[in-house]
Amino acid sequence: MKAVAYQNPQPITEPQALIDIELAEPVASGTDILVNVEAISVNPVDTKVRSNVTPTDQQYKILGWDAVGTVASIGEQVTLFKPGDKVWYAGAINRQGANCEYHLVDQRIVALAPKNLSCREAAAMPLTSITAWEMLFDRFNLNSESKGTLLIIGAAGGVGSMMIQLAKQLTNLTVIATASRPETQSWVRSLGADYVINHGHDLEQELQSIGLDNVNYIASLTHTEAHFTEIAAIIAPQGKLGVIDDAATLDIMPLKRKSVSVHWELMFTRSLFETEDMIEQHKLLTHVAKMVDQGKLKSTIAKDFGTINAQNLIKAHTLLESGKSKGKIVLSGF
Repeated sequence: MKAVAYQNPQPITEPQALIDIELAEPVASGTDILVNVEAISVNPVDTKVRSNVTPTDQQYKILGWDAVGTVASIGEQVTLFKPGDKVWYAGAINRQGANCEYHLVDQRIVALAPKNLSCREAAAMPLTSITAWEMLFDRFNLNSESKGTLLIIGAAGGVGSMMIQLAKQLTNLTVIATASRPETQSWVRSLGADYVINHGHDLEQELQSIGLDNVNYIASLTHTEAHFTEIAAIIAPQGKLGVIDDAATLDIMPLKRKSVSVHWELMFTRSLFETEDMIEQHKLLTHVAKMVDQGKLKSTIAKDFGTINAQNLIKAHTLLESGKSKGKIVLSGF
């Protein structure tokens, strides 16, 4: 089968950063399904793994943690799917990724794909939907009756783009999104943000400009270290802070006097540790697919980089590393 991989971590400007290879087609067993991958999207985790993780024994490392495809075969313990099903999922960080023609994935983190989206449109959504859902409903413990204010820092990226939509559809929160460029500000407004402020400016002053002194919930999706002093100032007493980025250090002592709770969110935790509730990702992706088909959520696809190959994935990684992307980058077909 065709695949895109690497053997040694390198800058994306190096010719061997990502290469086209041929590998044997894997075989499904146990609770795994084998998926014929039709479309993928690219996430910041792809660039982080490519830059930092060395494959063992000089083997190839395949990236890619967002996929849509057709079930080709199933393991003997699979009960949720059958060959021919169209599925979507984000996979597991401790296994090979989906930048390949045939991919093994555990049934517990897979769901039937939305019927009303193309494979390309659907591929933009699984990882970010899981991350946003878990932050809102597993970490912040929000529900349909939840009120107050939610500030999403870095809202124009993939996770923020889904978090805006999920918060507006499934809670009663007022959603404030941050974006610094006209095109990203327009993007988050189109997704339903109630207010848009600029994270390139002082966040306390930006909030005051829309009549707010503080916010109950903050989802800090990028540059948490740079914004942390402002976060401590603007979060409400007994508020909740959620973080997904990789801060080198994070001194949370300034949050003590306000009794603020801090929540890390990594959507790979359930699959990495095979937690008892691992199947919750199957359930939430099923729910998201239904909301898409009901017209309540829309794809966050922003760029289509064409066929799945090393050349196009290098372009995608380059754009992500520039920090100037919005929404999601997708590729389809081999």
